[in-house]
Amino acid sequence: MTLEEEKQLLEKIKGDPEFFGKIFDAYYKTIFNYIFHRVADYDISRDIAADTFLKAYLKINTFLWRDVSILTWLYRIATNEINYYYRKNSVTNLSLDLLGSQASILFEFDDYQTEKQLIEDEMKLNEDFDCVQRSLKKLTLKYQEVLSLRYFEKKSLKEISEILDKKEGTIKSLLSRGLDKLKVEYTNATKSGYMHYE
Repeated sequence: MTLEEEKQLLEKIKGDPEFFGKIFDAYYKTIFNYIFHRVADYDISRDIAADTFLKAYLKINTFLWRDVSILTWLYRIATNEINYYYRKNSVTNLSLDLLGSQASILFEFDDYQTEKQLIEDEMKLNEDFDCVQRSLKKLTLKYQEVLSLRYFEKKSLKEISEILDKKEGTIKSLLSRGLDKLKVEYTNATKSGYMHYE
């Protein structure tokens, strides 16, 4: 969807909220995959995605058009929902796989049970996934946010800056420090023998 199409769609939504479904159809899979890469749990990811789109639907009329994609706004809401989930449940964010060095898991959503089973099987087959999860548990959310957006979502520094509402210089710094910390944690985890599922 182009920016011009989004702008026109926003005008239609003001007259008829049913048009919000076009935003859902266009961006749900993208947002779900982002959430899954942060959370690494299919059911929790579905819940967070549902909350993300519900909040977007309820606040769509307050969205101010600034020639920035609605998708950027959705990423921001999803990031806030993920962080809220972790704060509420007193658990640390994890995931990211191997920062894009291996194939990412993407979803088609045709059959819930089949999709869930395929994803769980894929995760079990990927020995490094567990090791990276253990490593990322030791990083703070601010590092996981930028690493996920940069390496999974392939966002530019400018886009990450818009999504997280932080300066590009801050994003660069967080990426650099986050990668350094992840490398240390990952190296320590592999030396400790956490490469396989228990």
